[in-house]
Amino acid sequence: MMGSRRWTLATGIGLATAWLHVAGSVAGADVTLPRVFGSHMVLQQQMSLPVWGWADPGEAVTVTLGDHSVRGQADDQGRWKVRLPELPAGGPHEMTVSGKNTIRLTDVLVGEVWLCSGQSNMEWPVRQADDAEKEIAAADHSRIRLFQVRNTTSGLPLADVDAEWQVCTPETIRNFSAVGYYFGRALQQQLDVPIGLINSSWGGTMIEPWTPPEGFAATPKLGEFVEVIDEANRRYAEALVPLLSPFEAWVRSARQAGSDGKPLPPMPALPAHSLNDRTRPTGLYNAMIYPLMPFGLRGAIWYQGEANRGDGMLYHEKMKALIGGWRQVWGQGDFPFYYVQLAPYRSGGDPTALPQIWEAQTATLSVPNTGMAVTVDIGNYRNIHPTNKQEVGRRLSLWALARTYGRDRIVYSGPLYESMSTEDGRIRIRFDHVGGGLTSRDGEPLNFFEIAGQDKNFSAAEAKIDGDTVVVGSEQVTRPVAVRFGWHQRAAPNLMNKEGLPASPFRTDRW
Repeated sequence: MMGSRRWTLATGIGLATAWLHVAGSVAGADVTLPRVFGSHMVLQQQMSLPVWGWADPGEAVTVTLGDHSVRGQADDQGRWKVRLPELPAGGPHEMTVSGKNTIRLTDVLVGEVWLCSGQSNMEWPVRQADDAEKEIAAADHSRIRLFQVRNTTSGLPLADVDAEWQVCTPETIRNFSAVGYYFGRALQQQLDVPIGLINSSWGGTMIEPWTPPEGFAATPKLGEFVEVIDEANRRYAEALVPLLSPFEAWVRSARQAGSDGKPLPPMPALPAHSLNDRTRPTGLYNAMIYPLMPFGLRGAIWYQGEANRGDGMLYHEKMKALIGGWRQVWGQGDFPFYYVQLAPYRSGGDPTALPQIWEAQTATLSVPNTGMAVTVDIGNYRNIHPTNKQEVGRRLSLWALARTYGRDRIVYSGPLYESMSTEDGRIRIRFDHVGGGLTSRDGEPLNFFEIAGQDKNFSAAEAKIDGDTVVVGSEQVTRPVAVRFGWHQRAAPNLMNKEGLPASPFRTDRW
């Protein structure tokens, strides 16, 4: 089995990936770059920066940016990679990439780069969010740059994406991620450096298609996905074998046609891959994330989970696989990963299925260098796409400003459950992130608290703030053992800290 898997990954995938680039290489043999490198881009400051592309095998390549110049050489597959030294924020600069030809990229800035990904609430454009026309008219930010990855799938890792860098203007911002834009705008205003935003998101998608094989392999509870991926790659590799000879003949013909300046002959068709689908594990990672690596970035923001409703705590395992997988393949260590806890929504079925996703998302805070923006107070339970994306982006930016950029005086999270104790027929709840103190958002008594005894029957409870804690009780439950808060898909509780950040739903039981 191990030998089969090694052949599948190293040979089958390697051959198929190489085939996708042969047509371009035989036609002109020019030095080329992936599209994530382009005029108007932002490069990550204060980080050694990988730059890569393709050329003739053995061809020398020189990359120059400002006063810095580095040299490399294409390998026997025509691939090359160099590293620029750490650079301070600034620009604009010109970048040149030279081999037998020269590529010139202009208006290149250096600043902070963030990847924005997930499903429809991340994809949701500025033109459909609150105050759209006013926000669009004001979106003239020459130091914010946008890179919108086109939705596509692949069963194999692709080498490039269909996208280009654009300056943020009223024309370019209309269809860009609202959450990504408002996050980036807040950072730009606070940090006063260029901001690059890469939006790679797709509505209605589950987390599994965004996850790399390495993430599944490192998460023991997700072993079934490793088996699915291995089997799909094995079958694909077997289908490649009969095509090797025809393809080798095509390569010879194509190279001759390229040398003679004639049109290339039709390339043999690749077999279908069963993971080439937006619903299949790795199907989006291969096409919309892998080609971006290892472009230098500061971190990622993530807004997804609606399509995984029903997973319960298994979603926590899937989040670990996604985060750990991205970090492993990117090779930049445990980069920041900040995500959005879903808003309340009225859907069919079990009304606690969504709270179980909230619980899984909260548990993911145990993964190092992660953060969660809570949105229970700014949702619309009649609409799975709440339109106040400005506040979502701002709350994500608070995590980044405090945890990534050292603004340690910023309160960046609402209250999170810490512990409980029983006192005279009541339960006292303690919280992290109380900020300047606990309060009620609307001035009304605290709501959406429930309490239960050993019979596991929950009753509506009275909850009162006592310093930095909340005391919960009910006349119907004289010997309480458990509390639930906001444990319903339509719950929009009013407990928050005085900085206006809401408390996250929780339960103290595991019934």
